[in-house]
Amino acid sequence: MESGSTEHGAEVRLSNVTRLWGATAALAGVSLHVRAGTFCVLLGPSGCGKTTCLRIVAGLDHATSGTVEIGGRDVTALPPAARGVSMVFQSYALFPHLSVAENIMFGLKARSVPAGERAKRLDRAVEILGIGHLLARRPGQLSGGQQQRVALGRAIVAEAPVCLMDEPLSNLDAQLRAEMRRELLALQRRLGITMLYVTHDQTEAMGMADQVVLLRDGRIEQDAAPADMYAVPETRFAASFIGTPPMNLLPTTATSAGLVVTGTETPVLRPTASRPLLAGIRPEALRPAETGLPVTVSHAEYLGADTILACSIGSVGSVGSAGDTRLLARVPGRVSMPDGTPIRLAFDPADLHFFDADTGHRFTAA
Repeated sequence: MESGSTEHGAEVRLSNVTRLWGATAALAGVSLHVRAGTFCVLLGPSGCGKTTCLRIVAGLDHATSGTVEIGGRDVTALPPAARGVSMVFQSYALFPHLSVAENIMFGLKARSVPAGERAKRLDRAVEILGIGHLLARRPGQLSGGQQQRVALGRAIVAEAPVCLMDEPLSNLDAQLRAEMRRELLALQRRLGITMLYVTHDQTEAMGMADQVVLLRDGRIEQDAAPADMYAVPETRFAASFIGTPPMNLLPTTATSAGLVVTGTETPVLRPTASRPLLAGIRPEALRPAETGLPVTVSHAEYLGADTILACSIGSVGSVGSAGDTRLLARVPGRVSMPDGTPIRLAFDPADLHFFDADTGHRFTAA
């Protein structure tokens, strides 16, 4: 067995990978390690480099510099077929003139896998995905979810230790996406393969991943388990990208009593800092109370399980003086508040995060 591999999955390691397009860096010195059998999500906004990263692992694109290892092998210069990976594309890439069975086995046939082995692998994939009744159909006769399963079937029969997925659920409606997320995760756990999954949807990342690699402008912003990235975001960008709704980032002002949210006098957030700071607080950490941060409710959005209060920083009892700083509070159940209602929002000081206003990095000094 190759170094860095398990019975099913294989580790993936990128070392200082850079991809230049002229003078523009699609990736700039990216290094990451995905352990064998891990569900790793490459997350970030459009243009951050996540798909480029996946394509370099696949061998569909080549790094300007740096190395790629899969299962302990340096595959930087190897073609896709020699890397031990399978790939599921956003478009599914199914042949419209071939049946489901022919689509699933196309790659095996192209690689001259014997007919008996092809049939054996097809039977296994069909059993896992529950698509035996679709084998004679053409892609045009399938729903979006069924086409997705066929694309997954093609990846399963490849029996590659690493599966690469480029936003495979983006063409599905919200309910089907949620169902397919659960199916994909169960499939990965059952097969034990290493999965690299590209998405811009942080809900997918938080719900599926063992490891989240958050990219921004071709660089890794943070690499952590989902719970760790949520609890301890290392940068202002990570704090604002992870969470629904995202973390509130509030400007602060130093007073004789200590650091407060700009436009307020209380509560004091911490002793005066040595540099300008942003205070971060998640919407779900805020609650209406008798004392706390003075705000004015701009709008209350009832979502069923909870209510999102959109607020402006301002003095309680003085609606007209509400400032330009906005924040969101997520409170359980249905909360009915007319627009313009002045309230206070309390929070636990342990739920506060601080970020350097200039660099955007987490501020941890005592």
